[in-house]
Amino acid sequence: MVVPHLADRVGQVLGGRYRLLSPVGSGASATVYLGDDITLRRRVAVKVLHPALADDEAFLRRFRAEAQVAASLSHPNVLAVHDWGQDGDTPFLVGEFLGGGNLRAMLDANGPLDHSQVLVVGLQAARGLAYAHRRQLVHRDIKPANLLFDDEERLRIADFGLARALAEAAWTEPAGAVLGTARYASPEQARGEALTARSDVYSLALVLVEAATGEVPFAADTTIGTLMARVATPLPVPDTLGPLGPVLAAAGAPDPADRPDAAQFVDALLGAARQLPRPSPLPLAGVAALAGGDDTDIGLPPSTRPAAGTDGPPTEVPGELAGVVTTPMLDAVQAVAPDPAGDVPAVRTRRRRWPWLVALAVVAGAAGAGAWWYTAIRVVSNEVPVLVGAPLASAEDAAGQFSWDLGVTEGYHPTVPEGSVISQDPEAGVELAEGGTLAVVVSLGPAPVAVPDGVIGVPLAEAEEILAGVGLSVGLVTEKFDEEVPGGVVLEWAEEPPAEVPFGSALDLVISAGPEPRTVPGNLLDLALEEVRSLLESIGLPVRVDEAFSDDVPPGGVVSASPAPGSTVERGTPVDVEVSLGPPVVAVPNVNGLSVVAAAERLEAAGLVVAATRGSPTRSVAGTDPASGTSVRIGSAVTIITG
Repeated sequence: MVVPHLADRVGQVLGGRYRLLSPVGSGASATVYLGDDITLRRRVAVKVLHPALADDEAFLRRFRAEAQVAASLSHPNVLAVHDWGQDGDTPFLVGEFLGGGNLRAMLDANGPLDHSQVLVVGLQAARGLAYAHRRQLVHRDIKPANLLFDDEERLRIADFGLARALAEAAWTEPAGAVLGTARYASPEQARGEALTARSDVYSLALVLVEAATGEVPFAADTTIGTLMARVATPLPVPDTLGPLGPVLAAAGAPDPADRPDAAQFVDALLGAARQLPRPSPLPLAGVAALAGGDDTDIGLPPSTRPAAGTDGPPTEVPGELAGVVTTPMLDAVQAVAPDPAGDVPAVRTRRRRWPWLVALAVVAGAAGAGAWWYTAIRVVSNEVPVLVGAPLASAEDAAGQFSWDLGVTEGYHPTVPEGSVISQDPEAGVELAEGGTLAVVVSLGPAPVAVPDGVIGVPLAEAEEILAGVGLSVGLVTEKFDEEVPGGVVLEWAEEPPAEVPFGSALDLVISAGPEPRTVPGNLLDLALEEVRSLLESIGLPVRVDEAFSDDVPPGGVVSASPAPGSTVERGTPVDVEVSLGPPVVAVPNVNGLSVVAAAERLEAAGLVVAATRGSPTRSVAGTDPASGTSVRIGSAVTIITG
């Protein structure tokens, strides 16, 4: 597939809506263009992906899914995605355009930042990550080039979702690009493990160490060397970083379980901020067009930007019209401007216009349009739209559209969603002059709430009610055996929470599973009753005793137990024990004076066996052998004696 030169796309309109004006950034997988949304008449950034990716169905499916997720994000520190699509063989993303450049350009142009500036960068990036992580979205490619700034130094994280989509693509990035990304990979990325949100925290820690020192920790000449250097080694943080040192060291722990999450990283950075001086302004690098496109510095004010569809240097506008003559006006003028080679109107081409020619055309257009030009020049204010309840991006769009400065502060609100506007100044409907300040307060969501008392030691259902009463909920519930606390009662927090937690947090609990089950000992049989009783009662199992004859177990020994030895039972379950009475015996009955037949019947009824008769069988019985009253085992032989 032939890859277009950067300049070849200038002037192209993607999706019938986004005109590419000039390339402003290029990477291994995509090129970013300054674009013109010809529907809404606003500047946008258009990321045009590598044409080879258009043939990869797995990538396209993931790209669409991730683009939709990224477009749903609305936070002051996450780059807004306005649109996405595919124009022929060209997949693209459309987002807000930021003129302040990225952190990579800032560091390359100015060198390391001071500690307070590093904290400002880290705090904004960590807040954006915390917001995305709460929505189960992991960035996977945090690096200086993906941290962008607007003209007021507000940081936005770019490319949420794109790293995951590219990971499933069959197309392979150039080796240099892989090495660049590997410089900021987490140890678990190096090991090829599944990534969690804390991988982004590690990458951000690397970025901040570089921002402070000018060097990327663990950087080596090869990708494998870069990755393997950090697998089991704590992040090296110089002592010179002062209060930032411990915070970055914790975020750079090799084991993800030992790192803070993004929200905890925010808290730690805020703690360090108390020990640092007020930061000086960030040295924004701005955004400049790439070679091969035009020479436009798109960070310049509108009065010096090139007209849409041209690739020349910035068109100069007469001073009295600066800030008033818009791109559509210049387009109209150039459409009727005389061709330098003749006196007939020329069709618009991507040809450079000299300042005197543009000025002449503007004057000619003004004379021809009369009152319309006069009205356009006099329009210096616009009505402020309704922004309360809208996402911050709406305020940013309005400020960009009407050339207002945007002042953003943050505050908690119980009902306005995080990232949406709580209040605005001026109010909706008020006229605000171009260059004026539109101030908005953006919601951080509900204020943190104090963790209530009374959760420990009550049944789980009651604990749920207590937490729900302050806007919290029960998270993961685990069980633990306890000899004293009944089953279902809360024993403890799974992890001791701080005094205050974000509204809506789910807190994990440990509840009692009751006493641990007992195992009936396996060595009960043949023991004496008192030994068995002592053994069972020592483990919380009461004993119930019964007696039984046994030919095998001596009197007083245990014949059987139920539940059987080796069984698992609840504490307090009775164990029925049978104690041996010895072999079964019977006393020889007195049959004296009976006939032999009657005597035999009585002896057999007693469980004895008549073995013989001594004397005349017709005479009465005179005695027995053994004698009557003698205890013998059942089944013993008895001899009848007659007189």
